[in-house]
Amino acid sequence: MKTLIGSTAAAALTVCLCLAAPVSAQGLDGVVQLDVLDGGRTAKGTYLGALRLTLKDGWKTYWRAPGDAGIPPQFDWTGSRNVGDVSITWPAPEIFDQNGLQSIGYEDQLVLPVEITPKNPAKTVHLRGEMDLGVCKDVCIPERLGFDHTLDADAGRNPAIAAALAQRPYSAREGRVSKASCRLTPTADGMQIEARVTMPSAGGREVAVIEPGNPALWASQPDTVRQGDTLIARSEIINASGAPFALDRSEIRITVLGAKHAVDIKGCSAG
Repeated sequence: MKTLIGSTAAAALTVCLCLAAPVSAQGLDGVVQLDVLDGGRTAKGTYLGALRLTLKDGWKTYWRAPGDAGIPPQFDWTGSRNVGDVSITWPAPEIFDQNGLQSIGYEDQLVLPVEITPKNPAKTVHLRGEMDLGVCKDVCIPERLGFDHTLDADAGRNPAIAAALAQRPYSAREGRVSKASCRLTPTADGMQIEARVTMPSAGGREVAVIEPGNPALWASQPDTVRQGDTLIARSEIINASGAPFALDRSEIRITVLGAKHAVDIKGCSAG
């Protein structure tokens, strides 16, 4: 089900998108290093690899939904050969406080598993492209890193890739989610979303992250509270252009980050 609303230009989102624009960093050699790991071919014929980011002590980088103080990563695979579908598995991230703002990401190292479906199973897969990302310590800055690597079909099991895959969030079923609903209410600048997720605690302080499913839209960091078996998260979704937008509940993604584990919930019913 889609809900259509009108909205005015959102100054806060405009600032956020300007900060997130890919820019090549200058004079920051050695802050972060990218290399490609090989994991061989899977039983279904796909290639398993990973982008490994190694950061200097004290530096952090960001998750796909980086929070209020982060820069979202972007990938350009256009220089690659024999690449059909690309599937990325994000390990569960950490939550950081930066000058009173919340960011979501990783410190020290990030191993990002990538599964590649080749266009032609009989040919090798060559990954070539760029990754735009943000890194942060005392200041937050954008970086652009290139990669150029032919995947090794005969490579054995890679422990680093296996460990990163094991750190993925639980699915809704694994997290014992029995219900997820979203109530949508128009606001002056966009739309308020109230998500209610019935599930056992993920441990300690739980933080919900809401992704609208449309890269043109931005969701504020939700206020998250638990009432018994139900986790309630409220956020505002806005469009920087100020144009009306459709919000499809089936595309909304809710990730619950807890002390014990994370839970990835795709889609929600009407609330």
